[in-house]
This record gives sequence, structure tokens and C-alpha cells, in this order.
Amino acid sequence: MAALKVGSVTSAVQSLWLIPVLPLLAAGLLAFAKQRHRVFAGTLAIVALVASFIVACGAFAATLGAHGERAVFNFTWLQFGETPLRLGWVLDPLTAVMVVMVTLVGTLIFIFSVGYMAEDENFTRFFCFLSLFAAAMLGLVIANNLLLLFVCWELVGLASYLLIGFWYHKPSAAAAAKKAFIVTRIGDIGFFIGILWLYAETGTLLLYDNGNGCLEGSALAQLVARTTIGGMVVSTAIALLIFCGAMGKSGQVPLHVWLPDAMEGPTPVSALIHAATMVAAGVFLVARVYPLMDADPANVAGHSPALCVVTWIGAITAIFAALIAVAQNDIKRILAYSTVSQLGYMMLGLGTGGVAVGIFHLITHAFFKALLFLGAGSVIHGCHHEQDIRRMGGLRRFMPLTFATYAVGMMALAGFPLFFSGFWSKDEILHSAFAWAPSRWPFYLGAAGAVLTTFYMTRQMFYVFFGHNRADEPAGHVHVHESPAIMVVPLVILAAGAVLLSIVGTPAWPWFHAYLTGHAAAVQPVAVDVILIMLLSTALVALGLGLGWWLYGRRRIERADSPDPLEALQADTFTVLRQKFWIDEAYDKTVVRLNRALCRAADWLDVFVWGGLVALVSYLAVGIAWVNRLIDEYVVNLGFDKGCGSVRWTARLLSLWQNGQVQRYLRALGVALAIFVLIFIWGCRG
Repeated sequence: MAALKVGSVTSAVQSLWLIPVLPLLAAGLLAFAKQRHRVFAGTLAIVALVASFIVACGAFAATLGAHGERAVFNFTWLQFGETPLRLGWVLDPLTAVMVVMVTLVGTLIFIFSVGYMAEDENFTRFFCFLSLFAAAMLGLVIANNLLLLFVCWELVGLASYLLIGFWYHKPSAAAAAKKAFIVTRIGDIGFFIGILWLYAETGTLLLYDNGNGCLEGSALAQLVARTTIGGMVVSTAIALLIFCGAMGKSGQVPLHVWLPDAMEGPTPVSALIHAATMVAAGVFLVARVYPLMDADPANVAGHSPALCVVTWIGAITAIFAALIAVAQNDIKRILAYSTVSQLGYMMLGLGTGGVAVGIFHLITHAFFKALLFLGAGSVIHGCHHEQDIRRMGGLRRFMPLTFATYAVGMMALAGFPLFFSGFWSKDEILHSAFAWAPSRWPFYLGAAGAVLTTFYMTRQMFYVFFGHNRADEPAGHVHVHESPAIMVVPLVILAAGAVLLSIVGTPAWPWFHAYLTGHAAAVQPVAVDVILIMLLSTALVALGLGLGWWLYGRRRIERADSPDPLEALQADTFTVLRQKFWIDEAYDKTVVRLNRALCRAADWLDVFVWGGLVALVSYLAVGIAWVNRLIDEYVVNLGFDKGCGSVRWTARLLSLWQNGQVQRYLRALGVALAIFVLIFIWGCRG
């Protein structure tokens, strides 16, 4: 590809490969480092990701003012006869904003990890896995080929398995790692089938290739023109299969069950998974293949069958996970279900408003959710690894910086009006859902989820930071301490990001939306319907705050074992929510039990049927061998031996005449001559 002027998108795309390669090299070097090389491990991992961030900023700068220009760099990787397998990477506004987010938030999480994991004996191995995780996510983001994207996708799954189960001595961590790996593989099966089908239909897995990519006009027209089982358009079928992978990675119902259990890993891992990397991959995938998702014979933008499925799954996930978060007591588990709910909002935004709406919430969520998880890690660190919010309380006096930054994250997540980025990104999603023609129900579900989000975060704030300390020791709060600066500084930076991002996404100046869509940003008047939705969002936030204060703020919670005020009010409902609607138990009674039964059946078939057949064949072979041996020894060998004996006896007789004595030979000739004469005479007389 010919390079254009320095600073252009076409020039910047050629160095894009450095972004994932730098942390990948760090991971490779750390794989050979000794565990005692802690300073080297932390420094190398952070420096590599900072360098990636610098390259990412250069790529981002190249896209500014390019009006949505896209540049690709494709090359032949393998050659199968006459068929080349081509890989490549792509630089467009979506790629640029994602690599900046992943590297920036990832760097802050890496820095926080230095303090959080300071006492861990496997510090070096931890940063090796973190670097591999970041490299895989960055490779996924820049990929211009679905095969390369899928390879990085699976590396993300591998890295998450290694990090969730990092404390492998804990049975719960090992089980959570296996659960995450298996559940996401279920979605990945659909994703992989979709990739194979797409290649079979289009002959390429390059997303963009000068008009010949699988997301470009000719390929999409070909997919839309064909139908499959039940009259479904091929493009819709492939899009839904690819969406299965996104459902698994982004924890959408019903493949959400792995995500809360991922909390068993160290808190920085939770922040990385829930904010910058793994769960964002599913949302990014839908945004990346959006032209395929939106392909529809009816040619009505945003109303394709695939996007309708995305919308409904997102809306259901948003309300479902928010309900469960209301009744959880583990500080990280509350945030985990919050992440599931917010991922549902992102899918809802993608389905009803397009790429810009969903990705804006992904970016804002990355900052305030990383802030909340790292803030939770700071709380856990300050409370000596206590995670039950009922055993906390009053921490704002002992951890003022953590409290202040956590409050910023809480208000951004709750969508507190005007000054926090979460308000603008969530408001844009609700506005898109309200204007979605097929149905208003996704909007209603999203609005209800907004109330619940504010409510469960208010509940958490009162339990953790207000009232008095409810630790087991009578003076347990005396031992609570603020985290060191290396952990607090990333919180401050993330809090600033959670606030400042609100500047670029307001309806009056929708710079982010214009940047992703390739339009020029301009100040514009705010429409009346937008103002009405903003007022409604504000009312929803006020309702959630009011309910939270009414139940948890009016009266001080005295003891850790005191019943939850909501439980006292609605015990049965609270039990259902605390037990997560018994989804895990339902899976255990159905899918897991069926799988175990199938495994036992397969084992029985293997042992008694296939194993029996193998044993029968082996016994038959042994029997034939014995018969062969008997025939060989008592028929073949015996007959051969007797024949050989006869030959020996005959030879012995003949040898008597072949002793070399000339006299004997003359006697024999004489006898033979006499016999010949007698026969001759006898013949003449006759």
C-alpha cells in the first residue's frame, strides 16, 4: 500500500501493528522472567502499554479531521494453491477510539496492580498474563480479517481463564475460570460457524478490501439475495451466529452466568475484564460487523431482524441484571451484575441507535466502571480483603480519596444529570430506544433499569461509606486505612475521565457521534424530544436516589447481621433476587445434569459397547492366532519336518554310493552291465 503524507490515516495504519505487538513482546519476555524480578515485571508491562498508548494516540490523531476515512493494510499470510489467505488491520474512527481507550484504561489498571498485588508471590506471572490480555484485546480491535479477529478473540478467552483462576489454590477461583471458559466457548461455537458460513458465501474474511470485503456492498448484496431454512435471509442467519459470540463475551442473557463468578480473580483483573477488555469485545464485535447486522432486504436502517434481536436481548439483559444487583452483598458482585446490565444498555444502543450510540456508552462505561472496580479494590485493600458490604460502613472518614472518586464513579454509572458522562451516554440510548419504531418496550425496560441502577448503587454507597463500621472486631474500623498513592492516583485520573467525557457527547455538541459517523461536529439546538428524555432521565435518577435513601439512608444499619431493609419489606422478592432467579441452579438441573448424563452414557458406550467390541475383536484375533499356531506347529511344521526326514533318509542311502571308492563304482557298473545283458538276451528270445 502506498504511503500518503505523514499524519494521514493511510500512513498511520501501517504502524498500527505495533499497538498489540508491544504488550505481546512484554508478555513473552515476562514468561521467562524469574518470580523475584518484580520491579522488572511491573516496569516492563507498564512501559510496553504506555508505548502502545502513544502509538494509539498517533493513530487517533490521524483520524481527526479525516471525516470517517478508513484505511486498511492487507497482506498475504499463506498460499493454498491458487488461493491466498490474506490478513490485515484497519484504521477508522472505531478502531482509533477503542485502542486509545484500551491502552489508557489498561495502563491505569496496570499501575494500580503494582500496589494491589505488591505482596503476591506470583507478581511477575500476573503481569505476564495482564500483558497477554491487553495484547489480545488490542489485536482484536485492529483486525481487518475475521480469522485474525477470532484468533485474538480466543486469546482473550485464554487470558481471562488464566487471570480469573490466578489464585488457583482457591477452589472457587478455579471453578470460576473453568465456568467462564466453557460458557464463552458455547457462544464462540456459533461465532465460528458464522465465520465459516460467511467465507463459504463470500470467499473472503477480509472486512474491507477495496470494495471486495465481506462487509462491503457487493458481498452484502449477495448475502441479502439468498435465503436459508424458513426463508431467513443468509445475512441475518450469519449475523445472528456471530452475535452468539458477542453474547458470550459480553455476558448477555442467557450466557451471562460466567461474568459475576469472574470476581474470584484479583480485583485489577475484574476491572480489566469489566471495563477495558473482554466484555467490551462483544459490543465492539457487533459494532465492527454492523453493516452485516443491518443488512436487510427491506432496506430500513436499524430495523433488520438481526438488530431487533440485539435490541431485545440488550433490553432484557439490562433489566434482568439490574434486578439481581439490588440484592447482592459482595461489593464486586454488585458491580459485576451492574456490568452485565450496562452491557445490555450498549446492545440496546447499538440495536436502536447505531454504532455511535452504543460505543459512546462503551467508552464512558470503561472509565467509570474501571474507576468503580479499582475503587472497590481500594476498599477491599483498606479493609484487609473484606468484600461483604454488610461488614463495612463509615469508610468515608478513613478513606476520603477513595470515597470521593468512588462517588464520582457511582454518579456517572447512575446517570446523575449534566456533569457526568454516564448521564449523556445513557440518555442517548434511552432517546434512541424511545424513537425505535418496532416497539416501545425496550425503552420501558431501559427506563426501569435506570431506576434500579441508581437504587442499587445508592444502597452500596450507604452500606460501604456511611454509618459506622460493622467489622467483626469491636474496633475494626480503627484498622481501616487509605490505599497508597500508586493505587489512588489511577482513581483520580479515571474520575476525571468519567467527568470530562461528558463534554464530547452532549446533544448541543455531539462531537463523539460526529467523529464516529464521519460528519463535521457543530453546535446545534437541542430538540424538544431530547429535552423531554433528559428530564425523564433526571426524574428516574431522582426516583432511584430517593428510594435508596428511604430504605438505607434514613436509619443507620447497626449490625452486619441486621436484615436488609428491602428484605424486611419484601422478603420473598428479595430472596428471588439474591438467588439470581435460580438461573445457575436451573442450568445445573437441566443443561449440566443433561451433560453429565450424556457423559455417563458416552462412558458406558465407550466401556461396554465400543470397549466390548474392541475386546471381542481382540479375543477373536487371539483365537485366530492360537489356531494359526496349532496349524503351523502340528500341520505345517510337522509335515515339513517329516518331508525333510524322508529327504535326509534318501540322501543318506544315496550317500552310501557316493563315497569316492572307484572299486565300488566298477562293481556297480559290472552288475548293471550283467543285468543289461540278461535283459537283452531275454528280449531276443521273446
